[in-house]
Amino acid sequence: MITKEAAPVASAPQAADPAPPRPKKHQRAWDEVPRWHIYLPLSIYLLFTLIPFYWILLFALRPSGSTSLVPWPMTFDHFEKVWTERSFGTYFENSVLVGVATLVMTTLVALAGGYALARFNFKVKRAFMLGLLCSQFVPGALLLVPLFEIFAELQMINSLTSVIIAETVFQLPLSIILISNFIKNVPYSLEEAAWVDGCNRFTAFRIVVLPLLRPGLIAVGSFAFVHSWNHFLFALMFLNNQDKQTIPVGLNTLMGADSVDLGALAAGGIIAAVPVVIVFAFIQKWLITGFSAGAVKG
Repeated sequence: MITKEAAPVASAPQAADPAPPRPKKHQRAWDEVPRWHIYLPLSIYLLFTLIPFYWILLFALRPSGSTSLVPWPMTFDHFEKVWTERSFGTYFENSVLVGVATLVMTTLVALAGGYALARFNFKVKRAFMLGLLCSQFVPGALLLVPLFEIFAELQMINSLTSVIIAETVFQLPLSIILISNFIKNVPYSLEEAAWVDGCNRFTAFRIVVLPLLRPGLIAVGSFAFVHSWNHFLFALMFLNNQDKQTIPVGLNTLMGADSVDLGALAAGGIIAAVPVVIVFAFIQKWLITGFSAGAVKG
């Protein structure tokens, strides 16, 4: 007997799940921070940060003897005075020379030392790293007397070379640590692959590793430049002649025992701050990447 198969009964289509109701605009998740909790502290911080800068601009741009809170009529007499009469042009050139030389020397030595710590193992490696870390607790003032005696024996007092060497020595420990940690984040297999292709160690480092170290090198170099630009003690102790002094020492000469020329001092402060602001404006994206990558080992 042939039986006919019953046709499958089509099931009724199931109703789709109702879409979740859209949250209203006034509803806020419990874990979402209100905007004013962020903007209010930032506004207060910005206010306390910008007021000193505005005060410096006010004294630098308004005429002498004026008590107005707005720099009008605007004058640049204070800038002309400190640049020509107070020899700030010479101070600026000396500071640029010291900063650039310290940047180059610190970067080169830190690059060599950081590579050695990152890629080689030797017996006193832990002791050397501990010494670098402990040197960060030594203030620069404690180095003045021994460095002065050394430079006096070498007849390097009143020479910009003495300041450059002192600044480089003071910056090297932290720079070596940062560069070392940054090189550790570069896979060692990249260098091995370059060796297989026929490169020696120096060529492999120059072609493969060095381009990847750009953020770290920029971070270390900028830190060395800014510190040497703003450092006061070494230039004060090792330089005697006025034509050898740097901007921090020049700012100190604007403050007399009985009176202070606030307009000239403010103009000198702006001249000293502008190069640093320009440097950080151009390198800020590499600076953050470099310090964050050099602070931890990947």
